[in-house]
Amino acid sequence: MASTPSTTLTFLGAAGTVTGSKFMVTVGSRRVLVDAGMFQGEKEWRLKNWDEFPVDPATISDVVLTHAHMDHVGYLPALARNGFDGPIWCTQGTRELAEIVMRDAAKLQELEAEDANERGYSKHAPALPLYTTEDVEDLLPQFVALEYDTDFELTGNERPGFTASPDETVTIRLTRAGHILGSASVNLWTPTASALFSGDLGRHDHPVLRPRDTPLGAPTVLIESTYGDREHPEPDGLPHEGFADVIRRTIERGGSVVIPAFAIDRTEVVLKTISDLEREGRIPDVPVFVNSPMGVRALRVYQSHPDELRPDLRPEDFVKVPDLTTVESPEDSKRLTAKEGHGPAVIISSSGMATGGRVLHHLEALLPDPKNAVILTGYQGVGTRGRQLSEGADKVKINGKYVPVRAEIYHDHEFSVHADGSDLLDWLKELEPRPQTVYCVHGEKDSAANLAARIKRELGVNAVVPAYGEVVLLDTDGAPAADRIVKAPVPAPDRGRPPAEPSPRRRRRGQARAAAPAPAAAAPAASGASRGSGEAPRYKLITGLNDADFERKVNDALREGYELQGPPSVAYDGKDIVVAQVLMAPGGSH
Repeated sequence: MASTPSTTLTFLGAAGTVTGSKFMVTVGSRRVLVDAGMFQGEKEWRLKNWDEFPVDPATISDVVLTHAHMDHVGYLPALARNGFDGPIWCTQGTRELAEIVMRDAAKLQELEAEDANERGYSKHAPALPLYTTEDVEDLLPQFVALEYDTDFELTGNERPGFTASPDETVTIRLTRAGHILGSASVNLWTPTASALFSGDLGRHDHPVLRPRDTPLGAPTVLIESTYGDREHPEPDGLPHEGFADVIRRTIERGGSVVIPAFAIDRTEVVLKTISDLEREGRIPDVPVFVNSPMGVRALRVYQSHPDELRPDLRPEDFVKVPDLTTVESPEDSKRLTAKEGHGPAVIISSSGMATGGRVLHHLEALLPDPKNAVILTGYQGVGTRGRQLSEGADKVKINGKYVPVRAEIYHDHEFSVHADGSDLLDWLKELEPRPQTVYCVHGEKDSAANLAARIKRELGVNAVVPAYGEVVLLDTDGAPAADRIVKAPVPAPDRGRPPAEPSPRRRRRGQARAAAPAPAAAAPAASGASRGSGEAPRYKLITGLNDADFERKVNDALREGYELQGPPSVAYDGKDIVVAQVLMAPGGSH
């Protein structure tokens, strides 16, 4: 009788870096991906967006999303473009915001590729987007909205043409995380394992949203560590006084303030702050422009979900700014840019780290003049323009040319909606049952390492900073994490320039595909012609570690016409997961 398949977890992103969240849970033939984020920031990580995905996307049965920021949903259209056609599970808020985020990202990539080709500043000819607006539209029907605090059994039968055995059933529960609207922590259970994914955790006092709830505990917990090595400073005096000071000074000298802000949540919080400051008389009434189509659409989503907002906040409180203008069309955006320098104004525009979007045009126009100011309002990733400005750069590269930085730069850390180190420990302390192993993810190396050390020191819980590509065993056996690492990190593939044409693996959904193997309970015994008989063997047996090399060998055999004979067998010898796959030769008989 076949044994119940083991459950493994593969860290395909947000390991050793903040961005690119992708965590793959494998049980039998099921592959469930928690988040599908895009890498951002340093070029080394951004190039991974163009790498061939470590497993065939067509073999992923489900995606579960924690929230709708780019570093958690931005890779989804590329995943689907390359073959993923399963359901995407998330809250209704995440579903609505993810649609906005992905459409904006695709359009931005198309425009940047077009601009690079016209102006000739790309190293690639032609420059191409990672995915298109058409890819996003094709993907949207795969979203399925779920309620908070309810268990949902993912049998695998939700996906056409895919059938999972009862031993491969996955159950999930979403719990309010208080980071952005719709954000959730994810409990995930298989027949052999239980894990909790924190997602991005909000602060206990989010200015707009209801506070986070406490999810059920689990033996294995993945916790974000964006601010794992620091504490948010308590304001000296009134909240956001530095923010107000910069606006007052800039208006007095006749300049404008540009605020790079994440379109999702940060734009809403900044508007609420400006509204409060004007109402309290701490800044004068000044023209405020929201030049972010995505930010404007996200604002409407926030206003349409009063159940997600703080009980003491009314939806209309966001827009109590006397002189507020929302800018949506490209023509209006160009007119606004042309007006810059002709009178004081506050301009809120994305992206929040100044990696792209309309904010670049405002920075290009405003940075050279010392009467202007730039206010950064949150985390600025390594390698981003926002980080460069925060660290005092005297010039930044925008649209292929260097722009001098003479404007006043101010970084207001009070806007962060990520939990700090103490907040993260408080969240862990609330979990019942107590975790056995905590993996610190979604943080720069020092931040994750410091949080892991603090968890060990203050909670006495084993804490690990995983490596990109690392695979661990999730089966609930009480073994410490050091003994549960079953495969070394997968080395990053060689990175050349982005392909001019989609590779054979980059199939449109609906085209024929070969299912790559995943660990499962058992496979039939291999048989074939005796050696030296002169007959072609009826069966091929492929064995190896559960890694990309094993999958390549199986895919090579499938291209030769071999057919899978059931799922592969898997064995765990205390060090490695060893997999065996039986395939039948072309024309063979069962």
